[in-house]
Amino acid sequence: MDGFKKFILKGNLVDLAVAFIIGTAFAAVVKTFTDVLMGFVSRVFGGSPNFDNVTIWKDEAGVGIPIGTFITAVISFLILAAILYFLVVLPYTKAKERFFPDAPEAPAPEVELLTQIRDSLAAR
Repeated sequence: MDGFKKFILKGNLVDLAVAFIIGTAFAAVVKTFTDVLMGFVSRVFGGSPNFDNVTIWKDEAGVGIPIGTFITAVISFLILAAILYFLVVLPYTKAKERFFPDAPEAPAPEVELLTQIRDSLAAR
């Protein structure tokens, strides 16, 4: 029981619990954002993609593999991913590059040491 008590009272477990609760709350934000974007796409393009009735490899009885819902989900995902990229990721990246430029990397210690050796040999 003592080991279990130590495990439960560990800081990592508390951090994990807090992260889980925040993640669950953030899921509502993501769902709402997705609903807003897909609603926008529906209004702009005259409806959301719907291939739910598409089937492949139908036999004589008309029974086939219903892949339409998968196609609809893939197309919706690609549309949403493109919108997110152009409206969130690209502007964020540009702003980050503009306001927080990367500092030039310092040479590796090995390169610095080799440079000193080269300069020392050249000075002889």
